[in-house]
Amino acid sequence: MNESRAAARYAKATLDFAIEKKAAEVVEKDMRSIAATINDNAELQSLLGSPVIKGEAKKEALKKIFKGSNQITLGLINTLTDNKRVGLLQEVAYKYIILHEQLKGEDVAYVTTAVPLTAALEKEVLAQVNKITGNKVTIENKVDENILGGFVLRIGDLQYDASVSNKLNSLKREFTNSL
Repeated sequence: MNESRAAARYAKATLDFAIEKKAAEVVEKDMRSIAATINDNAELQSLLGSPVIKGEAKKEALKKIFKGSNQITLGLINTLTDNKRVGLLQEVAYKYIILHEQLKGEDVAYVTTAVPLTAALEKEVLAQVNKITGNKVTIENKVDENILGGFVLRIGDLQYDASVSNKLNSLKREFTNSL
C-alpha cells in the first residue's frame, strides 16, 4: 500500500476515535507537537527510520518523548509500532491535522521558503490561497535553506513546488535523459 494512503487511513481512524471520545482538539495539539518534534530532530528521524532498532525500543523512546500526550495519541504510537509502521508517525500527524481542520472548515497552507516570509508577503499568499480554496486558511511558514529560493506550497494533499532546488533537479534530470 502507498505510504501516503496508509498514513491517511491511520489518521482518519485516529480522528474518528478522537471525535467519538470528544478529544479531537487535544489530539490535534499532540499531532502538531509530534510533527514539529520529528521535523526538528534528525536523530529522532533516524531512530524511526532505522531497520536495526527494534520496535519496542522505538515505542519506549516515543512514549518518553511524548509523555503527557492523550491516551489516543499514545494508542496510535502503540498501533504504528506494533504494525511496524512507526516510520509513518510524522505523516500520520500531518494527515490528522489536515483532516481535523477540514472538518472544522479550515485549511492550513504550509509554505516552505528559504527565508522567513515578510508580513506583506504572507498576507498576499494568504489572499491567493483563500481565493483558490474558498475556505478559511491559515499559513504556517517553514524555513528550509536547502530549497535555495522560491517556495513550496502544500494545502491538504496538494503540493506546488516552485523552489529553485526543484527547478535545478528537473533540469539535471532533463540533461541526464538527453545524454
